[in-house]
Amino acid sequence: MRAHKTKAFTLVELLVVIIIIGILAAVAIPQFGDSSADAKKAALKENLKTLRTAVEQYAIDHTSTYPGTIATHKTTVAGTAAAHTDAATAFLKQLTTYSDDSGNTCDEKSSSFPYGPYIKRKLPDNPLPASGSVDADGVNVTTLTVPLTVDGTPTTGWKYSTPRGEVIANNATYANY
Repeated sequence: MRAHKTKAFTLVELLVVIIIIGILAAVAIPQFGDSSADAKKAALKENLKTLRTAVEQYAIDHTSTYPGTIATHKTTVAGTAAAHTDAATAFLKQLTTYSDDSGNTCDEKSSSFPYGPYIKRKLPDNPLPASGSVDADGVNVTTLTVPLTVDGTPTTGWKYSTPRGEVIANNATYANY
């Protein structure tokens, strides 16, 4: 009788393959982490550019007045106007809805509300990680007339100066973008 020999991998061969896969994973995984961080930084720069462009376009249309001034909002052109409750809400509405010369806003475009919206739907997010909560879709609106600095409270979102029209990332590491 003839012995039947089966073909199979030895334990040593399997261990060698597992070690090679482990070495490749140890080299490749950190590269993915760096790519993710780079993508978030690039998204931050683009989102800041979008916000800054919208703020400047608003100021051009509204005789050098930046968004965030307290004004009124109507849901329809024929509707009743209600005052914006705070500067952050005014900032959000003045960039995402239609507005008149005075900064009053409306959800509908008309000859009375010919400007905007400067940003569709909502403000872009700040993609960088940090902890804390933010108000009005992530913007901390201030009336400071000096260049903005990060306050760390909250540590996410954007910081915006109504008199200066300045927007920064409210994160110490990325405030200078």
